[in-house]
Amino acid sequence: MSRIAQTFAALKAQNKTGLVTFITAGDPSPAQTVPLLHALVAGGADVLELGVPFSDPMAEGPVIQRACERALAHGVGIRHVFDYVREFRKTNQTTPVVLMGYANPIERIGADAFIEQSREAGADGAIVVDYPPEECEEFAGKMRAAGLDLIFLLAPTSTPERIAQVAKVGGGFSYYVSLKGVTGAGNIDTAQVAERIAAIRQHVSLPIGVGFGIRDGATAKALAKVADAVVIGSRIIQEIEASPPEQAPAAVQAFVAGIRQALDE
Repeated sequence: MSRIAQTFAALKAQNKTGLVTFITAGDPSPAQTVPLLHALVAGGADVLELGVPFSDPMAEGPVIQRACERALAHGVGIRHVFDYVREFRKTNQTTPVVLMGYANPIERIGADAFIEQSREAGADGAIVVDYPPEECEEFAGKMRAAGLDLIFLLAPTSTPERIAQVAKVGGGFSYYVSLKGVTGAGNIDTAQVAERIAAIRQHVSLPIGVGFGIRDGATAKALAKVADAVVIGSRIIQEIEASPPEQAPAAVQAFVAGIRQALDE
């Protein structure tokens, strides 16, 4: 059983909703990445998404785009991301780490090298936004063989055929994008989300995490009634932006602790 599966099984046994958090590797500086990962865990995060900086992150709103630009300005690339995971694993062997990004950096080093280096570093899976499930059964199989989960996005516009394909090749959890648009945008219609998740569960047996647009404890708490996890990224990046670099871990930990408290109420 993968670390992600173990985590969701433990959450279910405790009747708790998972908290999945996102930061971009190398933002606000390379030196802060690993301290931020530990701060997220200390605040109550159950699964960590670590963004691989990319120049054209098509699903990201302006907040995460700026984070990618800052990281790229520091020269941070995919090989540094493996180093950060390796460093994190020296003192945390239990919290799942999912690498999130786009196809280009993976294609640049090669899919086999990406899988091997992810496994060796101690990552648990990946979300590749622009890898459609219909076209990466082989990649998903190689990930599974290496003990890694390939996690797919589902949208309000996903067809039953696409949902069935994700159910066939996906692992770890399914990531439901709660609104049409980019990360951090808009207001979530929780009733509509509940309806869509019910439809997805007819095909997908994996846990379902909901992300894009979750900004506060009240929204997280409302979604906790229908989702297995909530995913927060842009709002965490805003905490990083608003803090001096050396104070960012403390600010992020405090914010995440507030979300965790709301989910547990």
